[in-house]
Amino acid sequence: MNNILKRTLLPSLMAASLAGVTLVPAKPAAADDQVLRDAGIGAVTNVVTGAVRGHGNVLKNGVRGAVTGAVVNGANGLRKHPHHRSAVQDVGVGAGASALTGVITGDRKDTLGNAVDGAAVGGVIHLLTK
Repeated sequence: MNNILKRTLLPSLMAASLAGVTLVPAKPAAADDQVLRDAGIGAVTNVVTGAVRGHGNVLKNGVRGAVTGAVVNGANGLRKHPHHRSAVQDVGVGAGASALTGVITGDRKDTLGNAVDGAAVGGVIHLLTK
């Protein structure tokens, strides 16, 4: 009887434990994908707006846009109901994050332009991810 229980119970127990180990981390991985998605959207958007305005180099604009996208994603994650966000919130968070990132990276001459670029990033993220 003991061998029968071992042969039937142990394989199912091992399968259940393996399934639990592989399924538990699935939620944080999805959250990481959303941050990376928004950082990518921010980088591309900020490179385009920087090129349109004729300001800065591509690398600095891309970095500032990626940081702005990640901050907008983080702000959406902090809300009680992330699906109930408004475009004004995303645009405002993007403008503030991009202006602050510009100051930190040494681009103090065009803070208003950085805020405009960040507002565009927040708006695009709101449109694409809502």
